[in-house]
Amino acid sequence: MPINPVAAADFIRANTAIAAPSILPELKLHLATEITPIWQATEATLAIANVDPPFWAFAWAGGQALARHVLDQPESVRGRRVLDFGAGSGLLAIAAAMSGADRVRAAEIDPIACCAIRLNAALNGVGPAIEILEDDVIDRDPAVDIVLVGDMCYERPLAERLVRWLRAAAGRGVTVLLGDPGRTYRPTQRLVEVSRHKVPTSLELEDRTEREGVVWRLMP
Repeated sequence: MPINPVAAADFIRANTAIAAPSILPELKLHLATEITPIWQATEATLAIANVDPPFWAFAWAGGQALARHVLDQPESVRGRRVLDFGAGSGLLAIAAAMSGADRVRAAEIDPIACCAIRLNAALNGVGPAIEILEDDVIDRDPAVDIVLVGDMCYERPLAERLVRWLRAAAGRGVTVLLGDPGRTYRPTQRLVEVSRHKVPTSLELEDRTEREGVVWRLMP
C-alpha cells in the first residue's frame, strides 16, 4: 500500500521528539525513545500491516560513530560525492552535507524513513543538499566517491550481499566507510580501523548501556 507522504510526516512529528543524538550535539533528529510503541503506532495510524521496523526513529551506535568521524574530519568528505546507504534517519547524509560534501545521496527502501530523512534534513538546514533515492541500489554503480554505511550488518543475507557490492565499489576506487558497534555479520577481513567512539545506548535497543562504535574502511 502506498504511503501518503503528508500522513507519514504528520505521524513522525506526533510520535517522536526533536533531540540530539548522544554524541552528536550539533545535530537534531526526530527520535523515538522506545521501539515497540512506535512500531505498533505505525501499523495502526498508517493502516499498514507488516510495516518495516521503525529503524529510522533511532540514532544507532554505529551510525553515530561514523557521523562523529565525518563531522570531526570534514576534509574526508568536503567537495566529494557521498552516498549514505540504508540511510534510516538520514544521519550520515546530514553529517556529510554539513561537512561540505559536494553531492549527497541518501538511499533508503523504507518510504516512511524517506519522509523522516526529508524532515531531519530540513531540521538541520541541509534539505536542498540531499537527494533521496527510495530504491535498492545494491549492485548498481553508486557513482560517488564515498559510501557511508552505518549499522547495516545485523542480518546475514543483507550483510553478505551488501559487502560484496561494497568491496567491488572499493576496487573501483570508492572509499567505503562502515560504522559498526560489533554487529554479528560485520566482515572480519580486509578492514582498516579509522576511529573509535564510545556511544551511550538504551537497554530498549541494545544489550548494554554503552557501545563502542568503530569506523572501518572496507578494502577491496
